[in-house]
Amino acid sequence: MRWEVVIWAALAVALFAAEALAPGAFMLWMGVAAAAVFLTVWAFEGMTVLLQVILFVVLSFVSIQVYRTWFRKRDRQSEQPLLNRRAEQLVGRVVVLEQAIADGIGRAKIDDAFWVVAGPDLPSGSRVRVVAVDGMTLKVQQA
Repeated sequence: MRWEVVIWAALAVALFAAEALAPGAFMLWMGVAAAAVFLTVWAFEGMTVLLQVILFVVLSFVSIQVYRTWFRKRDRQSEQPLLNRRAEQLVGRVVVLEQAIADGIGRAKIDDAFWVVAGPDLPSGSRVRVVAVDGMTLKVQQA
């Protein structure tokens, strides 16, 4: 068995395994390029190492660009776009201030958590509506 054939096969397998461990589609397409170089080197004897590396780089670039232009844009839209975006889920909800808003900052207890709220100065116990989110701070206005 020729060493370059074994090396390209091992590289393709290693890139596929890396993709399985840390998914993101980048290593997958480089693995496809390595597999293509493996098949080419296996089929055509006598290719120089430089030509093999150039072929791998070109095929990696092409396969990643194909992924970015064709497959990435066709990602499925989530049926629950706010899943794992707890702060955004609170927009529109009316809550009671736990701590008065003073100098634009206060606190509200929502379900089982305390949230920092920002808005006009209001006393504790006021009802406010969450209108926006800025990081982990809820923007509120009087309800």
